[in-house]
Amino acid sequence: MGKLLPIILALVGVGAGVGAGVVLKPEPEIVEAAVECMPIDGEMHAEKAEMPPAPEEDVTDDEGLPTHDYVKLNNQFIVPVVADEHVSSLIVMSLSLEVALGRAETVYAIEPKLRNIFLQVMFDHANMGGFDGAFTSSNKMTLLRNALLEAAHKALGSDVNDVLIVDVVRQDV
Repeated sequence: MGKLLPIILALVGVGAGVGAGVVLKPEPEIVEAAVECMPIDGEMHAEKAEMPPAPEEDVTDDEGLPTHDYVKLNNQFIVPVVADEHVSSLIVMSLSLEVALGRAETVYAIEPKLRNIFLQVMFDHANMGGFDGAFTSSNKMTLLRNALLEAAHKALGSDVNDVLIVDVVRQDV
């Protein structure tokens, strides 16, 4: 009986916790969208909701279809930052490419070459001190992004429109 009591108490505690969670669960909020109606030809018609403002660069054609594909490179890039001949920190980055519509397969086909080229650009950036101090400053990130875009153009030509730095983290060692 002494060994059975802790098990029974645990089951009762779990049951009480689940019961309390069910009873105290808040009711879901019902949010009704307000749609203004305008009379047209004597009938009431719902007004179309306004679309959010378009981005600075038009990424759709006349029919509203996208003109670019976004290709996320599969693995993160890890770049060591060396100071005084010792690794002082590691930079971990994720990149995506904005390419011409239908060219995603081309990117995946040469991804090992792209990774090699991008890593070399990142190593050069690290060796120039680009990842020291406030490494996410606008100037430093623009320099890196432009260098990556230039390298992508060498590998893929004009199919690449932009290099997007999706994630960047520095871990001091």
